[in-house]
Amino acid sequence: MIRINLLPHREQKRQARQRRYLAILGVAFAVAVGVVVAGWLVLSARVATQDERNLFLESENKKLDAEIAEIERLKAERAALLARKQVVERLQSNRAEAVRIMDQLVRQVPEGIYFSSVSQEGGKLRLVGYAQSNARVSTLMRSLNDSDIFELPVLIVVRATQQKNQRLSEFTLEVKIVRPDEKNADAQSVEKKG
Repeated sequence: MIRINLLPHREQKRQARQRRYLAILGVAFAVAVGVVVAGWLVLSARVATQDERNLFLESENKKLDAEIAEIERLKAERAALLARKQVVERLQSNRAEAVRIMDQLVRQVPEGIYFSSVSQEGGKLRLVGYAQSNARVSTLMRSLNDSDIFELPVLIVVRATQQKNQRLSEFTLEVKIVRPDEKNADAQSVEKKG
């Protein structure tokens, strides 16, 4: 006998294809969501790792900044101490300067010259006094220039005056005081140039 299939087989095949299609679509969607979630997790893990690194670097930078500030403070303190040390050394070396100046003045002053005033301003000495003649002032200037302590005498004023029935020359003279440390510095600079 002949069998006739009256069941809607085409409809069943279409529904089967549609279920297969929906199943494949569901699996593809699930795989896509899985890939996106996995990618998001990987990227968020990398971002978190980089954030940790950044925090570590920032904390280390802050430590280094604090150390740099401490180093700068120590450098400033060292410079201040060195400046104080130099001042003390300069004072120590110039402690006997007044005695040396007076001793050299006594040795360098020719006969016939009298000082009425001797004053020091920084590295210069101002001499005000009386001489029996202008030639004696000139001799004083040469004598001061030949001294180890004095150099570059400059005559400011010479004028004739009358003192106790005696004709004298009143003079004002400036002379530079040479300190031993300046001499050493000058000698070293000459050696470097030569």
